[in-house]
Amino acid sequence: MIHGHEVLRMMEGNSYASAEELIAAIVAKFGSDARFHTCSASDMDAASLVAFFEAKGKFKPAEGGFTMDRGKVCKDY
Repeated sequence: MIHGHEVLRMMEGNSYASAEELIAAIVAKFGSDARFHTCSASDMDAASLVAFFEAKGKFKPAEGGFTMDRGKVCKDY
């Protein structure tokens, strides 16, 4: 199982036009069968992880879409 912080690290310095684009990037990097966990959730696929991050306010607007909000990432990042 992969920690969600790995996805946030992948996002750093990149922007994504949509959640679907981010999900595709996650699948391309980690594989379609990858499962993710965070400090407070587990056993998520890429789409569930993106929805989880959205609900937690982990994204901020960026040119052409959104990116991760470094100010909203837990200290263990």
